[in-house]
Amino acid sequence: MKRAIIAGIFVTLVCCAFRAEAQKVSKFIRRGNNNYEAAKYKDAEIDYRKAISYDSASVKGNYNLGNALYKENNFTESAAAYQKLSQSILEGSDKAKVFHNLGNSLFESKKYKESIEAYKQSLRINPKDNDTRYNLAYALSKLKQQSTRKKQQNKNQQKNEKQQQKQQEQQKQQQQAQNKKMPKQAADRMLEALKNNEKKTIDKLKKDKGKADRVQMEKDW
Repeated sequence: MKRAIIAGIFVTLVCCAFRAEAQKVSKFIRRGNNNYEAAKYKDAEIDYRKAISYDSASVKGNYNLGNALYKENNFTESAAAYQKLSQSILEGSDKAKVFHNLGNSLFESKKYKESIEAYKQSLRINPKDNDTRYNLAYALSKLKQQSTRKKQQNKNQQKNEKQQQKQQEQQKQQQQAQNKKMPKQAADRMLEALKNNEKKTIDKLKKDKGKADRVQMEKDW
């Protein structure tokens, strides 16, 4: 009998605790919604995070958090919030909306390929959503532009690399030609120096010979 009473009290306490936390979650979500409608997106983000701190699996908390982050242009974290929800037990139009918003966040981050997959997931659930279909077509066009731009950038890079390689080869050839020319110039200078020395030597010998002749003549006399 005592055990039954204790068990009953425990269950009551647990239910009260869950009810209190649920009330806090609802409170912060309502406050976050009010801030969101007033375009106070940072304040709304804080409220939604508080709601999630009491219930990490809160669908409304996570979904609204993603929306607030998106409005703050924090597309990386908004995508993470939607990605988390996309793996939850959500079904039907709610899940289609999550994939739609996930696609939008990825698109704004210029992750066009990933956004296309998210839009396709949304259309698989709700094929009649014209907004998602339009976004998918737009993302496909942006992906094509991105691919074309990357190809052009690669082409320009290859062209620049070839030009640099050509310039380096020309500089190398010029350096080699200069290196070949320098020994010839040095040899010419050396030959000229030898000629000058030889001329000086001959002149000196002639001068000395003249002196010698004069000395000999004087001696003979």
